Amino acid sequence: MKTSKFSSIEKNVSTLLSTLLLSASIGLVVPTVIGATPQAQAAPVASAGLPEFTELIEKAGPAVVNIRTTEKIQAGQNVAGMEDEQMQEFFRRFFGTPVPPKPLPAPKNRKQAPQQQEEEVPRGVGSGFIISQDGYVLTNTHVVDGASEVYVKLTDKREFKAKVIGADKRTDVAVLKIEGSKLPRLTIGDSDKIKAGEWVIAIGSPFDLENTVTAGIVSAKARDTGDFLPLIQTDVAVNPGNSGGPLINMRGEVIGINSQIYSRSGGYMGISFAIPIDEAMRVVEQLKTSGSVTRGRIGVQIGELSKDVAESIGLTKAQGAVVRKVEAGGPAEKAGVQDGDVILKFNGILVEKSSDLPRIVGATKPGSKATISIWRKGSARELTVNVTELESDKVAQKSDKKSKKEQASNALGIYVSDLSDAQRKEVPGGGVVIDNVEGPAAQVGLRAGDIILTMNNIDVKDAKQFASLLSKVDTKKAVVLLVRRGDVSQFIPIRPITQ
Repeated sequence: MKTSKFSSIEKNVSTLLSTLLLSASIGLVVPTVIGATPQAQAAPVASAGLPEFTELIEKAGPAVVNIRTTEKIQAGQNVAGMEDEQMQEFFRRFFGTPVPPKPLPAPKNRKQAPQQQEEEVPRGVGSGFIISQDGYVLTNTHVVDGASEVYVKLTDKREFKAKVIGADKRTDVAVLKIEGSKLPRLTIGDSDKIKAGEWVIAIGSPFDLENTVTAGIVSAKARDTGDFLPLIQTDVAVNPGNSGGPLINMRGEVIGINSQIYSRSGGYMGISFAIPIDEAMRVVEQLKTSGSVTRGRIGVQIGELSKDVAESIGLTKAQGAVVRKVEAGGPAEKAGVQDGDVILKFNGILVEKSSDLPRIVGATKPGSKATISIWRKGSARELTVNVTELESDKVAQKSDKKSKKEQASNALGIYVSDLSDAQRKEVPGGGVVIDNVEGPAAQVGLRAGDIILTMNNIDVKDAKQFASLLSKVDTKKAVVLLVRRGDVSQFIPIRPITQ
């Protein structure tokens, strides 16, 4: 019996040693066993090839800044339904912004001032980075859009009031300027040379935690998620507050501006996107010069060409952009472009997929002539088109302000417009997108870009219906809106202003 028991123990030890050897050979970390062979403790060797980030962070970190924004709202407005502290905390976590403290009630016998004073309240936080020693800073447009004031804080705790030089919503790039000299700056890299699989780091202020570093790899270098630029996809952890911060390669060069995440919960889920720095710098030069970006247009609506359709019309490869609609009186119609044409090249540049065309046309100087190579009824032909100017963000913003003035002042301080085609695909049930907020809407944290789905449990279909519903609200009761931001929806009560 003793011999049998000893043999069993010896067998178990042998099995354990074999397991340790196998684990070490495939890079698993295993506990140290007294008396184990040297090969059984070889797991650390698997980490020998990992990159070292410390020197890179020490060099780049001082040029990365924290950006906080504020907004001016009317003081003394109470927010219905927000008295409950638990609800305030839930609201803060959902939207990531604090609810302004409830003002003290005015004495009963005191008459209300005819015009309330404005107060400056926190609006949001983000990240950015300095690109020149004299104080030019890059960030995302959505970080500073709608802010009354913008403040830039360096790692040495110095804080500057920043001026927004220009912002481009279509690429989400904004340029700020702070007054300083000999400031730390980052070196601009070449995003065209990046490769999938290479190591990159992000530095920023997620959840307002300044100078936070995360690392990962480039997952794809030209992901089509925007109209005017392909984005860099990475697995670097990016969260609210990281927006506008730099994506840096192992040489310490900026190759992108962290801008978006893919998420079903509002938090990081393993996929993040950055604006390629090459594309961003083209925008930066125009913003620094004129404060806006000029783009070309030809007046067509396009779609993707499928393989089956390509074969049926005589093309050997599914490439190009199918013209679905030609704008009446536009440059393309004047050039002879017709519905059903397939645009294969623009000024000699190959159109691989439909999303390439807006970028190529957008980069063309307005007022210039361009050659379009099209495929029509089994043969190729060339047309000459006069490129006109795409309405700039600056003009669009003026139009928004005009439409806002034309709208009747409303009790909630919300100004909306109909959803775009892209938004309708994401929100098939309908709704309206918020263009601007003030008063009660600003106090509860609503902001431009939020989508209103329902008002008092009534589905909102379009801006006209929203205005009709708004005109009928009882100003003595709270209005409850179902609001969607990103992929998350939440009921928000608002106390109307008595007109």
